[in-house]
Amino acid sequence: MFHCTERLLLRPAWPEDWQAVYSGIADEGVVRNLARAPWPYSQDDARSFVELPVDPRFPRFLITRSRDAALIGCIGIDMTAGQVELGYWIARQHWGRGYATEAGRGVIEIASTLGYKTLVASHFLDNPASGKVLSKLGFKPTGRIVNRHSCGRGAEAPTAEYSLDLSEQSADWQTAA
Repeated sequence: MFHCTERLLLRPAWPEDWQAVYSGIADEGVVRNLARAPWPYSQDDARSFVELPVDPRFPRFLITRSRDAALIGCIGIDMTAGQVELGYWIARQHWGRGYATEAGRGVIEIASTLGYKTLVASHFLDNPASGKVLSKLGFKPTGRIVNRHSCGRGAEAPTAEYSLDLSEQSADWQTAA
């Protein structure tokens, strides 16, 4: 599955992408904000990641720039604790340019097309930038703060939980069109 946004191409990972993935994520400042990625992140981790099978009901994309195919990060949805969860990472050199928000909008469109009614997401409390991205995407805080294990931190850390009602989002898109 592929998806184009204004500046980005969301596409599947291919085995030859492992070096670009490694270059983008092998940064403790990136990995510590993720639940599942280990630290230190190795070249073998990157190779394993790009070779993971993808369930078409839960797509995972590399975020690449349309103009030059540069890898920006990764985004996707997955089933976590019985809920469809949005997750992403952006390579440090691309922080603050709106790429996470733009890619997130694309994945929300895909999730809606796949028939999902609700998405959830969370961010570690010491990463408020992700909270801002989620708010821009229309996610609402649930008011719950829960500890979540981070492989990159090697420990649990508090996270703020968010939810997005896709039927409301769909109505907003139709009104804006």
